[in-house]
Amino acid sequence: MDAILTIFTPTYNRAYILHECYESLKRQTSHEFVWLIIDDGSTDGTAELVRKWIQEEAMIIRYHYQENQGMHGAHNTAYKLIQTELNVCLDSDDYFADDAVEKIVSFWHKFGSEHYAGIVALDAYPSGEIVGTSLPRSMKAATLSDLYMKHKVKGDKKLIYRTEQTSKTPPYPIYEGEKYCPLSYKYILIDQICPLLIMDEVVCYVEYLNDGSSLNMVQQYRKNPRGFSFFRKVAMKYAPTWDERLREAIHYVSSNLFIRNHRFLIESPCKWTTLLAIPFGFILHLYIRLTRRQTVMK
Repeated sequence: MDAILTIFTPTYNRAYILHECYESLKRQTSHEFVWLIIDDGSTDGTAELVRKWIQEEAMIIRYHYQENQGMHGAHNTAYKLIQTELNVCLDSDDYFADDAVEKIVSFWHKFGSEHYAGIVALDAYPSGEIVGTSLPRSMKAATLSDLYMKHKVKGDKKLIYRTEQTSKTPPYPIYEGEKYCPLSYKYILIDQICPLLIMDEVVCYVEYLNDGSSLNMVQQYRKNPRGFSFFRKVAMKYAPTWDERLREAIHYVSSNLFIRNHRFLIESPCKWTTLLAIPFGFILHLYIRLTRRQTVMK
C-alpha cells in the first residue's frame, strides 16, 4: 500500500537523541508513512546513524543532507521533497505515540477532503499531560488562528498538512547570517485558504531541550531580527483582531530597531497601528537587549 503520509524530521547535531524518533516510528501500528530526515549540516555522525537505520529496512527512510540553514530552511527543503498527500513535522527531540500514524491516516480517510488544509491534533509531555489545552470537540474544523484567538486554545499542537497547501504557499525567506524565521508564517497563509480538521487526540510527545529554539527565544530575537520583522508584517496583515495587530506591530518595531531600519513605518502593511506601537516597541526592544531571561512574551 502506498504511503499517504510523510513524517519529516529536521535535525542538527541531534544524533544523541534522534534514536527516540526512530524507535517510536518502528513501534507504529501502521506503516503507511515515509520518514524524511533533513540533516541541516550535522557534524556529529548523524549520517552514519541514519545509514545504519536504512539498512535495517524497518520503514521507508529518505535522507537529505544540506548546509546549515536553520529550522525554517530545513522545512523549505522538506516541502520541496515531500511526495505524499499529507505531511507532518516530527522534531528531532520528540517522538510519536505508537498509534499516531494509524490515527492520522484513518481520521483523514474518514473526514479528509480538498476542503480542509489538514488536521490539528494534540501534543503531550512524556508524563501524558497535554501541552496547553485540549481542542474543542464541538467543532469539526477551524483555522489555527481562530483556535488560538477566538477559542482560547493554548500550547503547541501537532499540525498535519495537505502537501498541496504547504507546497503552494511561498517558502520561508533565508537571510544571510540568520538561522530562524517563525514557522507560523506558512500556517497563517494556509489559514487564509481553508481550515484544519480537529482531532482531539494525542499523537506526539514533546520535550523542550535546553538546546532547542523554544527555550531560547530571546536569543533568537537578537540573532534573527530580519526573519522576525518579515514574519511580523505577515502576522499584522492577517491579524484577526485589532489587539493582535497591535501586538504584532509592537514586535515589528522592536525587530526593526535591531536592524536599524529607518523605513519600517513606510514598509509596514498597517502604518497607523505601527505608528501607535512605536513607544511600546522601543520598550520591548530595550527589554530584549537587556534581559537575561531565555523566553519572551509572544
